[in-house]
Amino acid sequence: TTAVQEQQIGTGDAVRVGVSAASISEFDGYVVVLYGDTPLVHVGLVEALMARASESDAAAVLLTSTIEDPSGYGRILRDAQGNVTAIREHKDASAAERAVREINCGLYAFKAPFLRDAIAKLATNNAQGELYLTDVIEQAAQLKSVSTLSWAFADVGGVNDRAQLATCEQAMRLRIATELARSGVTVRDPLTTYVEVDVRVEPDAILEANVHLRGKTVITGGACIDTGCVLKNVQVAAGAYLKPYTVATDSEIGENVETGPFAHLRPQSVLEAESKIGNFVEMKKTRLGRGSKASHLSYLGDGQIGRDVNIGAGTIFCNYDGVNKNTTTLEDGVFIGSDSQLIAPVRVGERAYVATGTTVTRDVPAGALAIGRLKQENKEGYADRLWARFKALKAAKKG
Repeated sequence: TTAVQEQQIGTGDAVRVGVSAASISEFDGYVVVLYGDTPLVHVGLVEALMARASESDAAAVLLTSTIEDPSGYGRILRDAQGNVTAIREHKDASAAERAVREINCGLYAFKAPFLRDAIAKLATNNAQGELYLTDVIEQAAQLKSVSTLSWAFADVGGVNDRAQLATCEQAMRLRIATELARSGVTVRDPLTTYVEVDVRVEPDAILEANVHLRGKTVITGGACIDTGCVLKNVQVAAGAYLKPYTVATDSEIGENVETGPFAHLRPQSVLEAESKIGNFVEMKKTRLGRGSKASHLSYLGDGQIGRDVNIGAGTIFCNYDGVNKNTTTLEDGVFIGSDSQLIAPVRVGERAYVATGTTVTRDVPAGALAIGRLKQENKEGYADRLWARFKALKAAKKG
């Protein structure tokens, strides 16, 4: 359930709103409170907090950390016996209090009855004129019922600016890459591997340096994702080899497929098993059949391509007429010669052959040869006369 804090008047008020929305007026167990700007908090940390609450039976349990530069964080104040007496926010702290390096991490477990009563007593007599949740700790201290749990700052650092956000993102990337490596994935360089939290990578997959995996991408065991590949919502099957700088979105890459280098798969591209697209090939909303290949320098948009089709360099599916996107269909066994243009909608039948340099404007029957190019004419001696004229013109300019 999401609760909206209509007026931004402090963390104490935010918890009041949350407690009200949770409808826990009769609940007498512990309520866990976490800040929204600590993205590295993980389930093990919360479990440890609850374990400390269970063993201490304190009214309030909080996480603390000791860091070199505590600027901006609330300081943990203790008496001579080491008992917590209060948390002092940075803006309200004295010089002596600011010298304290033990900070409040913003993760708490409160006994629900105590929390309800303590929130009702909060006041705004502080530097920011807000209701501080940290003042609840002071109330628990007066009851001598505060327990603390020390934790590594790496898991609980907050985000207050873009620099801290980048630091947390780096830590999260390294955490994910380390978990993948320990699960059996080869992660060549964890520091330059970018894997988002919803991505799934199976054991025995290989991730080379500077790979970016985003969204709901799935990498099956046995696949190799080479340097610089960027994938978003892409399914990659076993044995696939994505060569450097393959970029793909919302696509499917089948078993033993090869892509790249420098290939681009736009949404709804499907490469069936053992097919191949090479360098500088772009696909969009196209299915490439089993064993088919487009090895270099082609655009395949809105296409249905059968099995064992060969598409030569420089082939273009001319799919857009200015209003509609039209489909090009190549049936099984078709051969498309280099530098051919297919003007959609058009169909090329099984085993048909399109000669190099042809512009296909009509359907091609199965087994036929389509050829559409100007007749070559050689003019003997013409080039020699042309170069002589150019040489004379250059000489005249210099003179």
